[in-house]
Amino acid sequence: MTFQTMVGMLAQGFLTTLAIFFLTLVGSLLLGLLVSFGRMSHFTIVRTIIKVYISIMRGTPLMLQLMVVYFGPSLLLGITPPGNWRFAAVIVAFIINYAAYFGEIYRSGIEAIPAGQREAAQVLGYTRVQTFIKIILPQMIKRVLPPVTNEVITLVKDTSLASVIGTVEMFTRAKQIAVAPNSPGMMTFVVAAVFYYVFNYLVAFVMERIEKALDYYD
Repeated sequence: MTFQTMVGMLAQGFLTTLAIFFLTLVGSLLLGLLVSFGRMSHFTIVRTIIKVYISIMRGTPLMLQLMVVYFGPSLLLGITPPGNWRFAAVIVAFIINYAAYFGEIYRSGIEAIPAGQREAAQVLGYTRVQTFIKIILPQMIKRVLPPVTNEVITLVKDTSLASVIGTVEMFTRAKQIAVAPNSPGMMTFVVAAVFYYVFNYLVAFVMERIEKALDYYD
């Protein structure tokens, strides 16, 4: 196997890694906002349910959650999921896991904003939705960007866990190449590590640029 062939095969797996990353990021960022609202709800039962959900997501390994989501429908419910459930299970498990973390990050950012700003907005005639969108949300984004960046970087590396249920992303592809006849051996994992590092570097760079763009809130 030539070096070019190996890189090409890793690049194919990397496309799946990118799909897992972006779908998880968009889904968990949005769901995390709902989780933060539930966590701050005035209704005790809603707060309790969300607290239990967050506790489970943060207190159990993502690898285990992947296996539960993938095997759960058939083992627990006797249902055979249609289509490409393997990939869908990865996305579902990743989203509900990361949404728990993002939800807590959002909550801390929202609660850190002085209550006087909400009271001032109410005096000015803003509705609760207008207050959140125009006043709370921009400041919250600025405050939570550093911890969100850390989670996003972790997500890049966590995509390799999709291999536990047989999803052929880049790490799985690297293992397949490494054991193939006439393969480059350990060099395969070195090149895969370069893929991950460059992607993480680009993610960190983009997040840093976004953070600098929000400096006007300082």
